[in-house]
Amino acid sequence: MSSSSYSKASNGGEQMVCVTGAGGFIGSWVVKELLLRGYRVRGTARDPADSKNAHLLSLEGARERLTLCRADVLDYESLRAAFTGCHGVLHVASPVSNDPELVPVAVEGTRNMINAAADEGVRRVVFTSSYGAVHMDPNRSPDAVLDETCWSDYEFCEQTNNLYCCAKMMAEITATEAAAARGLPLAAVVPCVTTGPLLQQTLNFSSNHVARYLMGTKRSYPNAVAVYVDVRDVARAHVLAYERPGASGRYLCIGTVLHRAQLVAMLRELFPQYPVTAKCEDDGKPMAKPYKFSNQRARELGLEFTPLKKSLY
Repeated sequence: MSSSSYSKASNGGEQMVCVTGAGGFIGSWVVKELLLRGYRVRGTARDPADSKNAHLLSLEGARERLTLCRADVLDYESLRAAFTGCHGVLHVASPVSNDPELVPVAVEGTRNMINAAADEGVRRVVFTSSYGAVHMDPNRSPDAVLDETCWSDYEFCEQTNNLYCCAKMMAEITATEAAAARGLPLAAVVPCVTTGPLLQQTLNFSSNHVARYLMGTKRSYPNAVAVYVDVRDVARAHVLAYERPGASGRYLCIGTVLHRAQLVAMLRELFPQYPVTAKCEDDGKPMAKPYKFSNQRARELGLEFTPLKKSLY
């Protein structure tokens, strides 16, 4: 289906949707997906004139149906202005950092977002959480199936300096509680390590994860498994969760789980021209086994997951 016919077949119409953090890796693809579905989109950025947001203006449909505005999650009034006239908000904005100040900032920013959305009469919010809010639990049985009921262990994340995971946990909890208090329908999309093509000009955290192997700057990898999902699937998950009546709660976006050794072998196969030389760290333990997970709720939304090889290549 062409993008033009796709738009005509979509549910967008003249509905306005705001995407926070529109210039980021996931945010850019969410904007693209909404435009293809015929929505009018208002994207927020700290500085809309910054050249790092220029790629958004070249997206199909952007000239007619995309506007960018200045907003900061710590500035409630700027969020209210951004959400004025919007039917929905897709809250993607989130820094990736282990700064100790990130947790209170994430909580305050999320509360501001929910309150501003409710005060402006927004009908629905989709919140971008993180796999970091789900899987960091050393006491979870290796036989357990990872799904939407799982949460990371906050104290363990603090002790191991995984403060980004702490921030995403607290932000998601804040969003859920604040939305319930305001009677605002909310769904949370929970992506893992996100791969796939870039729309922006700079490498984001998860893309750099793969790029370091390709460039040979990452010499070793842990004896551990990791989970991956294509950025286009994550964007579609946001829009499906927004469009589906009654969609609520968490939607785990995991496409593939595999050992880091398998990822490195796949990169060597797909990109033989690159110096992929990383070797597994010898920790004296047997090779970690991929664990079980469920992405059934996301599939029930209508999401189909892209194979990792296709995402990488």
